Amino acid sequence: MATATGDVNLELISGPPYRTILRLAMPTVIAMLSQSLVNEIDVFFFSRLPHPEDSNAQAALLPSLLIVWLFGGSLSAISVGTQAFTARRFAERRYEAAGAVLANAAFFCLIAGVALSVVGFLTIDSLLRVMLPVPQAHAIAYSYSTWRLLGVVSMGMTMALKAFFDGIGKTWVHLVSALVMNVFNILFCWLFIFGNPALGIRAMGAPGAGFAAFVATWIGLGIMIFYASRERSKFQPVRWSNLSRSLTWDILKLSIPAALATIVMMVGFGLFAKVAGRLDAAAALGSTGERESVNGAATTDIVEILKLTFTACLGFGTATATLVAQSLAAKRPEVASGFGWASVRLGLVVFGVVGFLEGVVFPEQIVHLISHSEAVRTAALMPMKMMAWVTPIIAVAMILSEALFGAGDTKFVAAAQFCLVFLLLVPVAWVLGVTTQNGLTGMWVGAVVYAIGAAAVMSLKFRGGSWKKIVL
Repeated sequence: MATATGDVNLELISGPPYRTILRLAMPTVIAMLSQSLVNEIDVFFFSRLPHPEDSNAQAALLPSLLIVWLFGGSLSAISVGTQAFTARRFAERRYEAAGAVLANAAFFCLIAGVALSVVGFLTIDSLLRVMLPVPQAHAIAYSYSTWRLLGVVSMGMTMALKAFFDGIGKTWVHLVSALVMNVFNILFCWLFIFGNPALGIRAMGAPGAGFAAFVATWIGLGIMIFYASRERSKFQPVRWSNLSRSLTWDILKLSIPAALATIVMMVGFGLFAKVAGRLDAAAALGSTGERESVNGAATTDIVEILKLTFTACLGFGTATATLVAQSLAAKRPEVASGFGWASVRLGLVVFGVVGFLEGVVFPEQIVHLISHSEAVRTAALMPMKMMAWVTPIIAVAMILSEALFGAGDTKFVAAAQFCLVFLLLVPVAWVLGVTTQNGLTGMWVGAVVYAIGAAAVMSLKFRGGSWKKIVL
């Protein structure tokens, strides 16, 4: 039974902070880990392809995902404004207004998603050539990415629906959708990467994973729409009268900075991946006489391992964003601050353990699991250890970034990310990786510096408290 003071719903924000955060965060953590697991499965399946196709496929995966997130991820940033507005309207007990937020966000994703898909198809070849100078890896990335771009609309609409359910505290809805979607994704990956003559399915190689993901995202969207239909009586989202240019613009004013932050990060990490491509282009030919993308494959493998941690951090951040938004709607800024720091403390403990396991206890076993190439394993080991050691610092940065998103302070996060990426991540990676010839390890020092800088900047901003005065 919800408790309320006046017209404010205090159901979510009245409980013990740690228990409340965990209750909201865990479904999101599991859902996002299941999604990341699919990318790990891609890496695992790619490692079973013939050599050197295996290394080239792994090297192609990261730039391909960066392209997908450049378009689909920037559209998915609509979830930032959607969640912030939904959480506040829900806390204010204005349920039909919360439904209107969903309607406008979903309709925008449908229209903008089609437009972004077209732009993606027109620019994808040129963008990939910037990041992948090795022709074999480029060809794989192009085929994979074209399939993924067909899922931009479903990706954006799914994130809009997820943000709505996260804002009202039903984080388990996306968990159900993600688990079903990802089971199909893994099945389709196995069928279409390697083929199945008995079923008349030809082997597509690495691009088969892109086709599998495209189909699975639409399955996931269908499940989210099913659950949204069950909320019609309370929130009334499916009404033409809900569509409003002013409301859409209000949502976009919060979401556009988040989209720009996503674009900045994708461009920045694309340039980061280009450093690995530069290292590969300068390397000698492999034993087969073909170019083997050792540094690119190692970079992809490291990112795929770390992404499990990143997505779990985002789960805590998403829960924190909802609690911060609802606390501000209830005129309780100190409660909002308390939830933010409580989530940080949980993150330091949880991800400190994760980092210890990845960087100290099992690093060799992990790199042997994800690659059959001894050269790739050797290249990946030290950078992976370094990133594991700063995992709790990464958690702080990501949790507080999401908390500031929930408060509506999206412009600061976007500006901070721009400075951090282009003044720290990319220059340090290039100088230490290429200029001073420290190779892949030097390149990844840039990522360590970036993580430390992001945690410091977000901590200072959240502690300053100017976000408490933002009115939505």
